[in-house]
Amino acid sequence: MDRRTLLLTALSLPLAAQPAFAAPPRIDFYKTPTCGCCAAWADRMTAAGFDVRAEDMDQDALWDLKARAGIPPEMSSCHTGFIDGYVVEGHVPAEDIRRLIAERPAGIGLAVPGMPMGSPGMEMGTRRDAFDTLLVLPGGRARIFQNHA
Repeated sequence: MDRRTLLLTALSLPLAAQPAFAAPPRIDFYKTPTCGCCAAWADRMTAAGFDVRAEDMDQDALWDLKARAGIPPEMSSCHTGFIDGYVVEGHVPAEDIRRLIAERPAGIGLAVPGMPMGSPGMEMGTRRDAFDTLLVLPGGRARIFQNHA
């Protein structure tokens, strides 16, 4: 092997060690067909690099899905998503979802109860309400995962 071939081979090793282009994390989420803020949240998640797949369902089916996923009514919002074995309920920010799948805490998933102004998909000019992203635990309990003041 000549010096040039050896050098080119050595320089290409770091590239060979890199994984092929990884697919973006996929969020499957469920909403009612008329909810505009749900579509806005999906747009924010897509812009943040997630592969978002939406499915419309009627309100009763959506409430049933939330219950089966372990989301208590007091922690619910307008849409429910699933990513990498976790539930994502409501207007959860992308950075919280990234942290969830990176840290993998014990729990069902994340929830932003209600529809706080200024959360992703609920932007209304400069109005921004403080809100917490909750880590939903089994049995309907929760703890604060991230505060958004």
